[in-house]
Amino acid sequence: MNDIVIRNACGVFTGLKGAQARRTGDIRIHDGRIATIGDVPEQPGDTVLDARGGVVMPGLVSTHHHLFQTMLKGIPSAIDAPLEKWLRLVPNTYWRFLDEEALQTAAQVGMAELLLSGCTTVADHHYLFPDSYHYDPAAILFETAEQLGMRLVLARGGTTRTRKFDTDQIVPAPTETLDVMLKRIGDLVSRYHDPAPDSRRRIAIAPNTPTWGVTPDELRELARAGRSMGIGLHTHLSETDNYVRYCLDVYGMRPVQFVAEHEWVGPDVWFAHLVHLDDSEIALLAQTETGMAHCPQSNGRLGSGIAPAVALDRAGGRVSLAVDGAASNEACDMGAEMHMAWMVHRAAHGADAVTCEDVVRWSTAEGARILSLPDIGVLAEGMVADLAVHDLSHPRHAGLADPMLGPVASGAACVRHVLSAGRPVVVDGAIPGLDMQELMERSRRVVSRLAREAAAYV
Repeated sequence: MNDIVIRNACGVFTGLKGAQARRTGDIRIHDGRIATIGDVPEQPGDTVLDARGGVVMPGLVSTHHHLFQTMLKGIPSAIDAPLEKWLRLVPNTYWRFLDEEALQTAAQVGMAELLLSGCTTVADHHYLFPDSYHYDPAAILFETAEQLGMRLVLARGGTTRTRKFDTDQIVPAPTETLDVMLKRIGDLVSRYHDPAPDSRRRIAIAPNTPTWGVTPDELRELARAGRSMGIGLHTHLSETDNYVRYCLDVYGMRPVQFVAEHEWVGPDVWFAHLVHLDDSEIALLAQTETGMAHCPQSNGRLGSGIAPAVALDRAGGRVSLAVDGAASNEACDMGAEMHMAWMVHRAAHGADAVTCEDVVRWSTAEGARILSLPDIGVLAEGMVADLAVHDLSHPRHAGLADPMLGPVASGAACVRHVLSAGRPVVVDGAIPGLDMQELMERSRRVVSRLAREAAAYV
């Protein structure tokens, strides 16, 4: 394979802190890794990518997603609903109608949108594995990721207990016994999990919620099982006030203290949301190196609040960025997510609360670190060449005194090129081999069918 050389960029965001956050010069990629950043002499056979007027940054890492929800955007009955009502009206109403075509289409659309916003790695929290499905959801997700050139961490979800929502008129999502869940996760680990530092396929244990999705004893067993298999631990936590109230009422402690009592803290654990934390919980998360998947757009859309990501980051904790499911975000765009993260903390805490460089770091190096993928997330010599050239030729970026700020401060990422381990997966703003018109037409058919079937059910 010829070397790839990226030339003429305005600059390079590395994903690192402080003075190391920016570099200048061209980039040589050899055998899927970064060989040089800076002065790159021309060599015979080089493939040159012109980044003129653009910014290069690491491939973005989304640490919490629900790809199946990509066909469930903007459900009219739930567009203004808070989390608990939204859960009833969207995932817990529609899960039974998600056939193989629906999941495959959702995965393709979701991953395509991620790629076109510069994202090369996604952790997908998939929790629908009922016996009524006559297909393998994990196989579809991993096959789609391989076809599109993305890294996928499958956070394999599920529950052993039925959750009560705001009405009894619903058939909840399927449950499993703990033994069945662990056996199925073990099977996935043997089929897919690669522990390499540049892995393209990972499995994590991910019960839907630690407080009411499993029993306390089962929560501890899941942690021990995950560590015995050498895989990460992931779940939702403290997304709304109800999480906190339930935990205090039932267990007499706040959620982070509760999960710590049951062995769910540490560098192999990351939680989605963590919107409602007190100072003691922030300190405990930082001390134990437990990660946050910060989802500002979804938390805003559902009215859940603003997670204390800045406070956790300043305490030395680990903060990453994530789009969450598109049914509570209406998009899977990591560029828009970066822009929202930059804006919302300034609105809440002042104009100097968070910098563009902080947001880039959360979206790249910290995400890779939380997912235990140390060979990606940073642009430096020797690192895997997962990277994106962000295009600044659109009017929204005109007039920037510091063009490097464009992908975060101006919002709405537009990428020219994306590489995954040096392989071009977006070229001139398009995904090679993907018939976007056919995919859009298929998505419209799937959405129409799901609406008809849900209406008949109700």
